[in-house]
Amino acid sequence: MRGGSPRYRDRVTPDVLLVGAGDLGAAVGLRLADLGHDVLALRRDAAKVPAPLVGRSVDLTREPPDLSDVRPRLVVVALTARPRTEEAYRATYVDGMARALDALAEPPERAVLVSSTAVHGSRERPDLEDETTPAAPSDGPGRMLVAAEEAFHERVPHGTVLRLSGLYGGSSTRLLDQVREGRVSDPHRWTNRIHRTDAAAAVVHLLTMPAEPERLYLGTDDEPAQMGDVAAYLAGRLGAPAPPPADPEQGHGKRLSNARLRSTGWAPTLPTYREGYARA
Repeated sequence: MRGGSPRYRDRVTPDVLLVGAGDLGAAVGLRLADLGHDVLALRRDAAKVPAPLVGRSVDLTREPPDLSDVRPRLVVVALTARPRTEEAYRATYVDGMARALDALAEPPERAVLVSSTAVHGSRERPDLEDETTPAAPSDGPGRMLVAAEEAFHERVPHGTVLRLSGLYGGSSTRLLDQVREGRVSDPHRWTNRIHRTDAAAAVVHLLTMPAEPERLYLGTDDEPAQMGDVAAYLAGRLGAPAPPPADPEQGHGKRLSNARLRSTGWAPTLPTYREGYARA
């Protein structure tokens, strides 16, 4: 139920638990609230949790939350680790998530862990990869994400992992700044991305779709693209200097398919970087 006084909302028994309520987690929570769910969100600073979500302050890297008063039917784990080091990712994604899930008195009906396609390795001649492609993390944070996925499935065997590709949209201007400043150094690299609005919609879809979701999905838009092509499009819109052109023969990195997620009925509203960056 949306609206009402904070005191009233605090008395409502939440049926959704957000473990992490940053930009993406909060967007997921607000979509679920719009569908009539009552949402409890765990965040270091509960004051940053947007209404009508109810926030609860807890630092999961240090302590377990008190969840003795809730029995959520739906759980979303959407954590953010800083800095991008193996230690920070272990403390947040592995240990922090475990503390939150272990605090639940009973398993939820459905749960989604937001992971990352960073667990997929980079290749010199990348074929189109999907959920059957083995994880091949290239660094410590990637290895910790794989460990988090395993720990998640140990605690919620019927849960779903959603590996998101590069998130963009919202307040992030990193790529736009790179293009403006002429700092695109690897135009041949294949990139994969998903707009934040489509990522949030994918999480909600997996939580609420009629059929039982599978254990793993890749969340990405419809078109892997070389960085030079993306940068050239942005440069044209921004009036910035043209970046070095992309050469498909020199393409390297990874190319990801969203076919499994699309087969469930989800579709991106911004299917490529062109629609996503149209207002840049």
